[in-house]
Amino acid sequence: MKTLGVIATLCGLSAAWMPGVHKDIYSKEGKNLFEKSVSSTRKRYLPGSGKIRGVNLGSLFVFEPWIAETTWSSMGCGNQNSEFDCVNSEGQDTANTNFSDHWGSWIVEEDFANMTSYGLNTIRIPVGYWIREDLVYTDSEHFPQGALSYLEQVCGWASDHGLYIIIDLHGAPGAQVSQNADTGQFADTPGFYVDYQFERALQFLEWMTTNIHSNDNFRNVGMLEIANEPVQDSTQVGDLLSSYYPNAFSRIRAAESALNVTENNELHIEMMNNLWGSGDPTQYLTDNYFAAYDDHRYIKWDSSVAVSQDNYISTSCNDDRGGNTPTIVSEWSLSVPDDVQWNSDWDPSTNQEFYKKWFAAQVMTYEKQDGWVFWTWKSELGDYRWSYQDAVTAGVIPTDLDTVYDLGVC
Repeated sequence: MKTLGVIATLCGLSAAWMPGVHKDIYSKEGKNLFEKSVSSTRKRYLPGSGKIRGVNLGSLFVFEPWIAETTWSSMGCGNQNSEFDCVNSEGQDTANTNFSDHWGSWIVEEDFANMTSYGLNTIRIPVGYWIREDLVYTDSEHFPQGALSYLEQVCGWASDHGLYIIIDLHGAPGAQVSQNADTGQFADTPGFYVDYQFERALQFLEWMTTNIHSNDNFRNVGMLEIANEPVQDSTQVGDLLSSYYPNAFSRIRAAESALNVTENNELHIEMMNNLWGSGDPTQYLTDNYFAAYDDHRYIKWDSSVAVSQDNYISTSCNDDRGGNTPTIVSEWSLSVPDDVQWNSDWDPSTNQEFYKKWFAAQVMTYEKQDGWVFWTWKSELGDYRWSYQDAVTAGVIPTDLDTVYDLGVC
């Protein structure tokens, strides 16, 4: 098994695990984005923080209607559960036009300038397998077409602004969970866990890997997540662990080898960690070089945590997200249980101080691992607990993220 080397520290924090290998990244203007870093040995990363500090681009390429109901309705999808349902209802041509308008307006270049001004260094982009259009069974599957050029544009803008990029296979063929729009379809049952669906996902991963290494717009993509939130505690995870994960590693590495990608420039391959409940992702891996692990922590849905402000902060301060290494907590929020979220003790308009402290508690804990990615950058909920940019505007999230350590919360 290969191991990562010892890495220098940055800005008082231990450096993240992505640096330490030999890859400079240049903007389109030819500027070396790493010219101020303490080490010249970097891989698709930027100076300024030793931990991943990022946001998800939720509802951009995998639309979750609850995040942006107004936009969803304006696209003619208001009565539909998912992208699959909307395209099937509208027809391919109409849906293509409406989704194209969405992709071109939901995230714009100014968003990336704002992210970097807020001290963020990473974005995570959820995508569906259907962005590779020849994988779609057009007689039975219905997804919008034309997203690849917008993904290229978004990654190009993010790279120009020096952001590290994680591309996440959020919607797998057949759907990895049932009745959830975050798979792109509201499937009655999870249909992903059979060989022919695995094969379609593997073909997607090979294709995306080739794009990443061949297209300058993708130059800051350093990580590819191979399945977001698979089923938990199910007999289906056996094949996921024993077949899909090892084959994903071998197929991604083979695609890189075919392009003569050097070992130090290979992608980090990310899986849900053991805490997710789908088993130990390393169980059948024979080589986990540049592996990474994803942890999602939504305390609002953890029934074992007593619902009080003091307990939420205490829980977050003492939350052990360890296990598989390196782990990134790449989905979390400031949202609280639905039945109390607008009560006087939790109302975001009158409890900014609590949410400020709870944000700090979570950040400090997740930075005991390799960092975090907030869900999500923007929403139409009018609720900053799900919207990073709105929480900054509300004064709940500081633009100098290092100051969370000065609040004395934990």
